[in-house]
Amino acid sequence: MSGEEFISREITAEDNPAIANVIRQVSAEYGLTADKGYTVADPNLDALYQLYSQPGHVYWVVEHQGKIVGGGGLAPLACGDSDTCELQKMYFLPVARGKGLAKKLALQALEFAQQWGYRQCYLETTSSLTQAIGLYERLGFKHIDQSMGCTGHVDCEVRMLKTL
Repeated sequence: MSGEEFISREITAEDNPAIANVIRQVSAEYGLTADKGYTVADPNLDALYQLYSQPGHVYWVVEHQGKIVGGGGLAPLACGDSDTCELQKMYFLPVARGKGLAKKLALQALEFAQQWGYRQCYLETTSSLTQAIGLYERLGFKHIDQSMGCTGHVDCEVRMLKTL
């Protein structure tokens, strides 16, 4: 494996501590604190494999030189319609940014969503994550005014939806 190679694969139970650490690091970098309802407050953060092993859920991790450097996934929207999923927990360390990996994972997630019969994909983020918002817009997500479901992300003021 070359030094610049990144590998994405589905999460395993052994990946739980590493991906939780990535999410905590990136959240701290951007000031996304648990008291505001961001992902670091998720009670399942240390058990993502178990969460995303359920039907209609998926999570991929990205490895670089044998270390987890990012990830992203998809799950049914909590308290939402059965045909709506949510793009979730897309976090990448600096070494993995700017290489198209988030786009690749998002496209994989949208393909998975279509295979599972979802008709729309929802996401929430915050205005400080401008690169992520730009990516979602380029992928066809549209800004919406109201939150959907019951995600618990009280300070995620950017809400987007894509018809699949």
